[in-house]
Order: sequence, then C-alpha cells, then structure tokens
Amino acid sequence: MRGMETPGHFERRASRGVRVGTVAVGGGAPVSIQSMTNTHTRDAARTLEQIRRLAAAGCQVVRVAVPAVPDAEALPQIVRASPLPVVADIHFSTGLAIRALEAGAAKVRLNPGNIDDPEGLRRVIALAARLGRPIRFGVNSGSVRGAQRHAGGAAADSKDLVRLMVDVLMDWVRAAEKEGFRDLVLSAKASDVYTTVEAYRLLARSCDLPLHLGITAAGPMDEARTRSAIVLGALLADGIGDTVRVSLTGDPVSEVVIAQDILAELGLRPWRGIRILSCPTCGRCDVDLIAIVEELQRRTRTITAPLTVAVMGCVVNGPGEAREADVGIAAGKGRGVLFRGGEAVRKVPEAELLDALLEEIRALAAERA
Repeated sequence: MRGMETPGHFERRASRGVRVGTVAVGGGAPVSIQSMTNTHTRDAARTLEQIRRLAAAGCQVVRVAVPAVPDAEALPQIVRASPLPVVADIHFSTGLAIRALEAGAAKVRLNPGNIDDPEGLRRVIALAARLGRPIRFGVNSGSVRGAQRHAGGAAADSKDLVRLMVDVLMDWVRAAEKEGFRDLVLSAKASDVYTTVEAYRLLARSCDLPLHLGITAAGPMDEARTRSAIVLGALLADGIGDTVRVSLTGDPVSEVVIAQDILAELGLRPWRGIRILSCPTCGRCDVDLIAIVEELQRRTRTITAPLTVAVMGCVVNGPGEAREADVGIAAGKGRGVLFRGGEAVRKVPEAELLDALLEEIRALAAERA
C-alpha cells in the first residue's frame, strides 16, 4: 500500500448529473462529502465558523437547518461568506424553501413526508428552475411512518416501509417532472441498516437520479461510525451513491473525517492524512503496542500528507506488513526494525520506537507536501 495506492474502485451506477454550486453531483462526478451544521442558522457568525471548520476538514457541501423565518433571514449573509455551497434543509413549509432560494441557497432539501402543499411545491419548483438550482427530495422513515399513521394506515414492517418510502419519493419525482423539472437528488434514510440499504437499492432500480446516501438518527460516535460504514459501504460497493453524509450526535467535523475514511477504503477518493495499519496484538507481542499506536494517532492528527504507516508487534506478519507500508516498524522483544519504502532502515530499542517512527513519518510527509 505504499504511496496510498488503492486496489481499484467499484463500478458506479450511471446517474443524471446536477450542480450544487461549484460541486458536481452524479453524472459520473466523484462521490462528494456533505455535512450539516448543528448551530442555530439565525446565528450567522457561529454557523459560518462551523462551516469554515467543515471546509478545512474536507467537506464539499454544507446543509443548514431553516426551521423558521429568522433562519431564512440569516441565509444571505451565510451564503455570501460561506466557502462551501449552502443547502437549505426545509420541513413543513414550502414558503421557507422559496425564501431560501431567493436568499441564494445552492439547493433546497424538501421532505415529502411532512409537506402536503402541491401548489406550494409547484412554486418552489418554478423558482428553482428559473434560478438553475437543484432540489433534493429526502424522506426519512420517521416522517413517512408519521404521515401514514396520521392518514389512518397500519404500521408498516421493514419491507412495507421500504416500498412506502420509495413510492412517496417517486410520486414527488413524477410531480416535478410533470412541471418539466429534472434537477433532482433523492434520499431515503431510515434509522436501521436493513431498511436504509433496501430503500436505496429499490430507488436505484426505479430511477436514474443522483442519490444522497446516509442513515438517519445514527447515534453517538461509535454507533454512528459502525452503522454509517455498513450502509455506505454496502451501497457504494454496489455502485450506488453520488454524495454522502455520515450523521452522528456530536461535532459534525467528525462526520467528514469518517466519510473520507469510508470513501478512501473503497478506493473512491485519495487518502488524506495518516492511515495506520496495526496488528490486534496477541500473546506473541512483546512491546506495549497499544500505547504506541494511541500516541502515534495523537501526534499525527495534523499531518495531511497521505501516508500508510504500519505498527506491528511480532515477527509473523510484522516485517511483511511494515515493508508494504510507506513507513513501519516490526517490533520484537525489547526492540524493533524500522522500515521505509519497503527497506529495513535500522534496529531501534523499544523505548525509541515511537520517536524513530515519527521522525520518518514527518520527513516523508514533508517530502510529499
């Protein structure tokens, strides 16, 4: 894996293309990464500060919640100063969607599960068409279930829910296409893996529109990382998905980092920063490998050059893995061998292993920068 090479990439589903500001989505464009601010949008200063942090982390499109008029009123300032295209997230109100488009939002997201306003939808579509802006129709399982219960329907099981989510979306697609509008992106998120994956697979068979992938209410960091990796990994490996968002309860910058890792592991984008390969440790390990790896992570967080680093604890896989990495160590009892570019550089006492490894990492990162 020297040079952060990837073994190839998965063949992707053909989809129509749209543009979200400067970012191409679908139509063969690279899979883009989105996130969403968790500030109150009406607080433009705090929202912009978070958007700048997201941009620095590698985010390409940012979504902001617009639940009320004061949030829409802050959008012109945010759109003007944002380093990223701004998407307005709209529920319940087509009027707010119109205000968001007039404020310069690069795209609006509408939820068919909680908007029942055909005439308002036509007005939003007409304005988006005139301005050349796309719209995302995004359902989630909770809003669709709620609308179904409100209408007196029976609770859906997972398979029924998949069909319901896709049927609702395709009804809206037909309504938009009847108005001559085709600059659409679709999403169908549930809070469980099975429903989400099956909904997207059915969507992919039902249309050629670009798809925004994610799982809703994914949870705190550990749970969200696991669920998102399963959902995004399964779908992207199937060739499904044009833009992604990892949802988690916490700092949205972490969403971007996780999304980058998932896409890089699938060969869908270059690596950014340090990729650590380390053994799980076993009874053959004679150094404190866990402590070395944890400290290595902490001290390389600011390095953005793409490097593979191997930290191996015994002679079984250690030398081979270390040779395949850009930089690596293969540890033995009380010492280890330092590798760079596939060649053994020198033997190093255990107490000096981490510092020696960091020295080589920083030198190689400087060369690649």
